[in-house]
Amino acid sequence: MSMPPMPRRTGYAVLAALAAVVILVSTAIFIGLGGDNGGSDARAQGARGSAAPASAGAWVGTWSTSAAAAEPRTLRGGLSGMSIRNVVHTSIGGTSARIQLSNFYSNRPLTITHASVALAAAPSNPTAAAGTMRRLSFNNRTWVTIPPGKAATSDPVRLAVPDAADLLVTTYTPQASGSVTYHPHARQTSYMARGDRTEDTAGSAYTQQSPYWRYLTGVDVWSKQAEGAVAVLGDSITDGITSTAGANHRWTDFLSERLRSEPGAPRFGVLNQGISGNRVLSDGTQFPPNNPSGLSRFDRDVLSRTGVKAVIIELGVNDILRIPHQTDPNRIVWGLKRLTEQAHARSLRVIGATLTPFYGHRGYTPRLDAVREQINAQIRAGRVFDEVVDFDKALRDPVSPLRLRPMFDSGDHLHPSDDGYRAMARALNLDHLRGRTAAEL
Repeated sequence: MSMPPMPRRTGYAVLAALAAVVILVSTAIFIGLGGDNGGSDARAQGARGSAAPASAGAWVGTWSTSAAAAEPRTLRGGLSGMSIRNVVHTSIGGTSARIQLSNFYSNRPLTITHASVALAAAPSNPTAAAGTMRRLSFNNRTWVTIPPGKAATSDPVRLAVPDAADLLVTTYTPQASGSVTYHPHARQTSYMARGDRTEDTAGSAYTQQSPYWRYLTGVDVWSKQAEGAVAVLGDSITDGITSTAGANHRWTDFLSERLRSEPGAPRFGVLNQGISGNRVLSDGTQFPPNNPSGLSRFDRDVLSRTGVKAVIIELGVNDILRIPHQTDPNRIVWGLKRLTEQAHARSLRVIGATLTPFYGHRGYTPRLDAVREQINAQIRAGRVFDEVVDFDKALRDPVSPLRLRPMFDSGDHLHPSDDGYRAMARALNLDHLRGRTAAEL
């Protein structure tokens, strides 16, 4: 039987009621996605999980480091029964966060049963700022098992992450997990505590200090302001091994400061992928290789990072200085060109650095320095990278150009001082980071 036609006024009322229901449901969805101010109870936050914000924005890397090797003396037991509280320094902020953990250097699965992230109450301090502790989950579980040679990314959590802030990322594993994947030259104090102290807001249990980053290889934030990230592939000069510990005085930190403060600078996160002793061409000795070459780790450490829009390469000195010495400049240039080609395949432009002076260093010989000079000549001629940052010119002594300027020398005649790292950051033309398409070399 057919229904009689609905009166027009009644129809309008029904449509209005439906619209109201849609608005209420939409509001509930937004609140369910974490429409709070970042101060909700940590356990409730962890229990319900947290999705990406509903409003416009994108994930971008704010901090990262490269898995460099297996930590010595951890092959049998790993660090079972220990809470590891890594302290890391953000470059840009956001409204949510997620982390990446790596088990690259173990031959056994790594099970993390509890993980958290929080803001540090004070720089380099293991105490969490009030109201910022968040439990992390992985695929909506509070635990994750990472196979050997693999990595895992957490689910996002709502957390107001400031620019240039210290984060505490804590993991706990109760069982032996084989060798610990670590980055040995953090230039930052992290902490450990016995037992599961993952969500302790007080730092009193964290009585063991550590100069390493363990397991943690990345932190991303959800940002409405960021344009992307710049990933820096480098050696100990980028790793910043002679910078003041805990001060965030690596040259990449000074670059991040410029990007935050200078008018018109691109709003980029800065991802430091430096490994001390790293070479363009040669891996380390074990399997998987410790200190993997720039060529072998470029995809893992640069191209796979979140939101990368530009690449800076500072590599080549160790190919010359480390045994066996690479004395053919064209071989090193060949490797640098291959890195540029890999970036071009992802439509990324590459800024490449000239090799810096090392006269007075114990490895210096005129023959090896001649190799450096020949590589720099090809870099400056535009035959290797899309753009050039001339670190050699920025750091060398005007009176004696084969050596570092004394105020920029840390004392070993190879690595810069804090002032030298600042000079490196100043040498970069920030407009070079904005290139949209790969140049023809």
